[in-house]
Amino acid sequence: MRTDSPIVPGAKLEKLADDFEFTEGPTADAEGNIFFTDQPNNRILKWSIVGQLSLFLQPSGRANGLCFDHQGNLIACADEKNELWSISPDGQITVLVKDYQGKLLNGPNDLWVRPDGGIYFTDPYYQRDYWTRGTMEQDGQHVYYLTPDRKIVTRVTTDLEKPNGIIGAPDGKTLYIADIGVGKTYAYDIQPDGLLTNKRLFCTLGSDGMTLNSEGSVYLTGNGVMVFNQAGQQIEHIDIPEGWTANVTFGGKDCDLLFVTASKSIYSLKMRVRGVR
Repeated sequence: MRTDSPIVPGAKLEKLADDFEFTEGPTADAEGNIFFTDQPNNRILKWSIVGQLSLFLQPSGRANGLCFDHQGNLIACADEKNELWSISPDGQITVLVKDYQGKLLNGPNDLWVRPDGGIYFTDPYYQRDYWTRGTMEQDGQHVYYLTPDRKIVTRVTTDLEKPNGIIGAPDGKTLYIADIGVGKTYAYDIQPDGLLTNKRLFCTLGSDGMTLNSEGSVYLTGNGVMVFNQAGQQIEHIDIPEGWTANVTFGGKDCDLLFVTASKSIYSLKMRVRGVR
């Protein structure tokens, strides 16, 4: 293990549960409980800080990526009808976005809530067998921004092939977007109005899901978990014994456990550094 590895020396990957079809979208609430989706089974589950698994919501709109806002609502990429949802702590659903300029979205996939409550979300196109819709209505696969008042949706990228994973820095100044279609991850400067500037290559690897730690390292997924420092240099690879690693987040009481959703399972690993909420 490298000296700059974020993993606690001697820590072992732990499988927490494996009775799922395909796990995705892990995110932590303010207490460190983990919420994640079992997407094909149309449900959102909760792994508590004391290690108990429970059902949070079913059906869940075929939710994929998840992220909590600062009021404790769970924002979900609801793939069934290509929408963005807000789910209250008691399970009440509000549809935040149902289209863009009158046309169906491709299928919101992953998202990040910035400090002022604005929401960035990726919109790649993955054909689903449960859709009753026609073909893709948008003119491409893009990234969108929803204003903090939840009234205006703006397209903020137009030159990506298939944006998927997305995560922002806790100071709200930098956004990372993984273009899984070309196998690259880019960094952008975030403007106060939500627009993105200064696009630059972060690393030559795409990703399904993403997270950050308190040192600014970026975690990408696919073939396990790959960790890159702020300079875009890979400093760690965490092998996950599954066919595909979909997503990753920090949680637990002290925000120092890495939770990994991978195929039919969910895992955790003790880290030397904390995540950011």
